Amino acid sequence: MYDIIVIGAGVVGTCIARELSKYQADVCVIDKADDVASGTSKANSGIVHAGYDCKPGTLMAKLNVRGNELLYQLAEELDFPIKKNGSLIVCTIESERGKLDVLLDQANKNGVPDARIVERDELLKMEPNLSPNAVAALYVPTGGIICPFNLAIAMGENAAVNGVEFKFETEVKNIVKKDGYYELDTNKGPLEAKIVVNAAGVYADVMHNMVSEKKMKIVARKGEYLLMDKELGDYFHATIFPLPGPMGKGVLTAPTIHGNMFVGPSATDIEDKEGVNTTQEIIDDLVDKASNSYLTKDRLPMNKVITSFAGLRAHEEHHEFIVEEVADAPGFFDAAGIESPGLTSSPAIAEMMVGLIEDKYNFPKKDNFIAKRKGIVHMEDLSIEEKNEMIKKNPQYG
Repeated sequence: MYDIIVIGAGVVGTCIARELSKYQADVCVIDKADDVASGTSKANSGIVHAGYDCKPGTLMAKLNVRGNELLYQLAEELDFPIKKNGSLIVCTIESERGKLDVLLDQANKNGVPDARIVERDELLKMEPNLSPNAVAALYVPTGGIICPFNLAIAMGENAAVNGVEFKFETEVKNIVKKDGYYELDTNKGPLEAKIVVNAAGVYADVMHNMVSEKKMKIVARKGEYLLMDKELGDYFHATIFPLPGPMGKGVLTAPTIHGNMFVGPSATDIEDKEGVNTTQEIIDDLVDKASNSYLTKDRLPMNKVITSFAGLRAHEEHHEFIVEEVADAPGFFDAAGIESPGLTSSPAIAEMMVGLIEDKYNFPKKDNFIAKRKGIVHMEDLSIEEKNEMIKKNPQYG
């Protein structure tokens, strides 16, 4: 029997696993896929959100701002790529510029540092490829870009080095409350744990509803994207957002950590929790937005689109993160409704979740926790001299 089983090996599950690995507990992470970051975590915007648009006073706002701070710290410890390129929320209609003041007020209330409104002349100096229709923008320097699967890999590897077990291709079919523990019926046989952490993404409601009479509903909100060639990777320096709408932050244009540029996402609620196919109608709409963008000076060249892809966000009806012990299922903890800004918030969600578990179960801390990790070497990013040095150390790099 394990002390703790974490269901889900996305960014939230792996961050929780890494935080738990600081304690003397027998922890296992299970996922139905064959690797970490195989669901929502592998197909999203890869944005480090600053926290300006979350409703003040919400858990989402608190964890977004804290997660932003933690991610930059963790990148130093665990050697994964991240870049603080800043975010610009651009207003192109004079009559709507008051919305920027609302966002700035929210940023200040949420504790987002150094946010300010940038007027047109300064804005176009910062981003010469912005539309000349730009009136002003909210500039948030703590915004950034990240590779979500490299984050999950880093967290998972560090957790494993510190004793966490991972079981992949292990799908939960049912969960049964026993006397003081839970039995998980999986396709690989039964597993038992005193504590279960539900970080199952769009399936978090399915896991929750197996053990609780108070039912949860998670809607899969599909976002589709266009990914563009690296020739356009420096078209914008910051992440460029429109003013947000009722379904989210809108269709943005941003560089990626790998040097590409993307346009997206769309936002469509669907029933199929595996529905990551792209649709011609939505792709056509993104092409139209990209090629005739009100945010760009010129039409974006559609012959530079190298692929399209889609991912799902786990939308909960109250648009709020759920990080808590289930009231009628002691020892069962939910990390549910983790949609945007969930990627940014994931280390803060982990911090909060493990705090809840520690308050109740009081696992002792390890004396030998290994906090550092050396990242994966990407030979394509090295100079000729650096490549030759790597080959000298290990001929397999050649």
